[in-house]
Amino acid sequence: MNPIKVGICGLGTVGGGTLNVLRDNVEVISARAQASLQVVHVGARRDNPDCDLANIRVSRDIFEVAHDPEVEILVELIGGTSVARELVEAAIVSGKHVVTANKALIAVHGNEIFALAEKHGVEVRYEAAIAGGIPIVKALREGLAGNRIEWLAGIINGTGNFILTEMRDKGREFSDVLAEAQALGYAEADPTFDVEGIDAAHKLVILASLAFGIPLKFDAVYTEGITELTTQDVGYALELGYIIKHLGIAKQHAEGVELRVHPTLIPDHLLLSDVDGVKNAVLVEGSAVGPTLYYGAGAGAQPTASAVVADLVDLARNFGVEQSNRVPALGIAQSSLRDLPIIPMANIETPWYLRMEVADKPGVLSRVASIFSEQGISIEALIQKAPAEGQTLVSLIVLTNKAPQGSVDTAVGGIEALDAISGKVTRIRVEALDG
Repeated sequence: MNPIKVGICGLGTVGGGTLNVLRDNVEVISARAQASLQVVHVGARRDNPDCDLANIRVSRDIFEVAHDPEVEILVELIGGTSVARELVEAAIVSGKHVVTANKALIAVHGNEIFALAEKHGVEVRYEAAIAGGIPIVKALREGLAGNRIEWLAGIINGTGNFILTEMRDKGREFSDVLAEAQALGYAEADPTFDVEGIDAAHKLVILASLAFGIPLKFDAVYTEGITELTTQDVGYALELGYIIKHLGIAKQHAEGVELRVHPTLIPDHLLLSDVDGVKNAVLVEGSAVGPTLYYGAGAGAQPTASAVVADLVDLARNFGVEQSNRVPALGIAQSSLRDLPIIPMANIETPWYLRMEVADKPGVLSRVASIFSEQGISIEALIQKAPAEGQTLVSLIVLTNKAPQGSVDTAVGGIEALDAISGKVTRIRVEALDG
């Protein structure tokens, strides 16, 4: 059994986990890969005390791994986009296959990287870039290859899901839970990518490209975070039979594709509504198979390493296989991708949850209803809460039927201009996730 020589760049949580999984599960991995995967070179700024680096060359300059003629597969686990892109492209030009867990790199520069890999006859694998140990890339690229993917919706950021779960179950405030998430290591010191939806947008654009056969279009993703959500809205959603989740949603229509990340009310009976804590899940609707749900650990050393090693096994199986017989990075050859238009958010129709603080006096309700009617928006349910003792404002909660965002924007502008309305109107989209 000839060994396949592997170089790992980055020896942090995922890099260390990958090295240890390769060693701990060597027999089963070798049997499945039909080859021995041997780590011969590690590039890292510092050693990882949890890793045994005996008989492995260690370099502080990661580019030494990319240029090492002994290395046949380079594993990029350093993160970021600038240096990581240089590293990956150097490895590709040197004729090495690449495995990465870097969702930002693929989302932002994947089109160029995949084209370069195709030119040099090597492969780039990235299962670990999305949803940790959940094999969603392989499912979309291979398992559902016989389907036209209609839509997908995913909880694809564990930090945001942990925060919303705590707000729902314990009535805690966003800032309080965020601080705990940082203390537990779920959120970074700068949590912007997680709580503003950027991390989820990186993952969504890759999923959409796999699902619909389109180029990666990260700049086209509508992104909205969870920082403005309140326990008040989480509680009202529960009263109405909904759970608030931060979702990445992609849908394919005759006129184009929807790409959006935002808080969403979903019915509380859905399996997706039961995905709590730091877990991830992706719901996919295929034309032949119907709905399928993929659930599991969305991050962590072992789950993510599991996905990295799975890609290494796939590459090992492909050694000696002609490029034309390999599965393309996005499931379709670069030349066959369809550049479908992205539908503007103003044209996307969903039901809406709206909450406003209104003066407790006659005529307000009818004026609000009239503004909705003027924009062609029908109301499905309306709840007016009793005023708290000594208060002159009450919460008015409105559930609408489907309406385009453009019409809702106009209606909300008119409502917020009323003297009887205090502050801004809270708006959250609603999804039944049934098509």
